[in-house]
Amino acid sequence: MNPPTRPDRRRFLMLGAATAAASLLPAPADAYAPSAAVAEGARPLPRWLELFNTHTSETLQVAYRDASGFVGASMDKLRWLLRDHRANEAGAIDTALFDQLADFAAKLGVEPRFQVISGYRSSRTNEMLRRAGGGGVARKSLHMQGRAIDVRLRGVSCADLRDVAIAARRGGVGYYRRSDFVHLDTGAVRTWGA
Repeated sequence: MNPPTRPDRRRFLMLGAATAAASLLPAPADAYAPSAAVAEGARPLPRWLELFNTHTSETLQVAYRDASGFVGASMDKLRWLLRDHRANEAGAIDTALFDQLADFAAKLGVEPRFQVISGYRSSRTNEMLRRAGGGGVARKSLHMQGRAIDVRLRGVSCADLRDVAIAARRGGVGYYRRSDFVHLDTGAVRTWGA
């Protein structure tokens, strides 16, 4: 799989126009399960994210959901950006994470522009990080299942992002004050800090 190219604003705007036009067509069966917030029509479509991978310096701005559901090409680009950079291995990503990111940014009144510290993690990388010490790496980390992401939100303190995520009760929320990032996942509702 080739890495996606740097975002192109013109192409992004054209995608938005195409998405709006596509919304007038009957929606095909969705290949991805919708999150509750979008299924209930709580957020406008299309939905987008901008992610900056702090390890690879790659940036991706993408409309990930339109009136038909999740956009397959966007999902592929997101999976690649969120890959395990140590193993250069992409894995499945729980799409509910993308809706969490977009929803939390909206709740905080900012655009969904995130720095990603960690997305998908291979079992080999997870074990290496766990053995290296420093804490914070679970033996059965949800990162290995593509159900966790460690982020910062541009223009918002990590403490404020943590508070909004905790209040939403949509999964686990960890706050790493020293490293200045928030862990979000789609597992059981729980919180911790380091």
